[in-house]
Amino acid sequence: MKIKGKAWKFGDNINTDEIIAARYLNTFEAKELGSHCMEDIDKEFPKKISRGDIIVAGKNFGCGSSREHAPIAIKGCGISCVIAESFARIFYRNAINIGLPILISQDAPKLINEKNLIEINAHEGIINDLTQKRTYSTEKFADFMQEIVNSGGLLNWIRKKGLTKR
Repeated sequence: MKIKGKAWKFGDNINTDEIIAARYLNTFEAKELGSHCMEDIDKEFPKKISRGDIIVAGKNFGCGSSREHAPIAIKGCGISCVIAESFARIFYRNAINIGLPILISQDAPKLINEKNLIEINAHEGIINDLTQKRTYSTEKFADFMQEIVNSGGLLNWIRKKGLTKR
C-alpha cells in the first residue's frame, strides 16, 4: 500500500475529544464526523486538508475515551494515514478495525514539517519526506492487520474471508 499526501502536524496527547468533540457523537456517518474533525484544535482543519493528506503527531495519539468516532472522523475528513510516535491502544485497534492506516515512527514525527509532501510504503515500512528528501522507518503491520486495513476494515475483511453466516 502506497500513500501520498501533505503532512498536518499535531503534538503529544491528542485525545479523542479533540479529534471529534462529544457534541457530534450522535452520528456514525463518516463525512459528517469528518466535517468536524480536529475543529476544537484547528477550526479550519477539515477545510484545509486535501483527500489523501496525512496527520503526523507526537506521543499517545488518540488517548482518552474508547470511541470509534475518532478514527471514523479522521478517515471521513479525507486523511489517508496517521503517523505518530505512539498511539493509545484502543485508538490503535479502532483505527485498524475501520481500515485507517496508522504508523508508528520515532523519528518522522519529530522531523517532518507541516505541509511537507510525504509518501509512505506501508508494506515496506518506509516513510519518505519528499520535501526534505529524508527517509524514515516505521513499524510494519502484521500481515493479517495489513489485510484488514486493505479490506477497508474488520467487517469487510470478515465478509471477504467468508467468515459470516448468512
